[in-house]
Amino acid sequence: MKKAATTKKEPEPKEISPSERIDAKIRELGDWRGETLARVRAIIREADPQVEETWKWRGVPVWEHAGIICTGETYKTVVKLTFAKGASVEDPSNLFNSSLEGNTRRAIDIHEGEKIDEAALRALVQAAVALNTAGKPASKKASA
Repeated sequence: MKKAATTKKEPEPKEISPSERIDAKIRELGDWRGETLARVRAIIREADPQVEETWKWRGVPVWEHAGIICTGETYKTVVKLTFAKGASVEDPSNLFNSSLEGNTRRAIDIHEGEKIDEAALRALVQAAVALNTAGKPASKKASA
């Protein structure tokens, strides 16, 4: 019997993680928008240490925990945090200032030079996580 010839496989290109893509996006922006995106990202991570960073829709950073918490879009004059279920999240500090007409999403537009109310944003993220996880069982148990 002849042994099959082994061919040397080329190594698979390293898949870039969503977190690495967000890092690159922040560096690529290189201005106040990158700084703002980095700051809100840090606040989101502080608010929910279990948050998962994803990358969707051809270049949008997304933060998830049992569903989408919010997205972080960057435009020429604004960094926009869109909360997927924002209309259902308590916002006692009135951070939502955009996309107020819909029944589901709400957004926060941050313009150059605007100060971020970090405590209020942290609370908003935590409220969004609580909404995403409400009513979801921790584990499925077989009934006897």
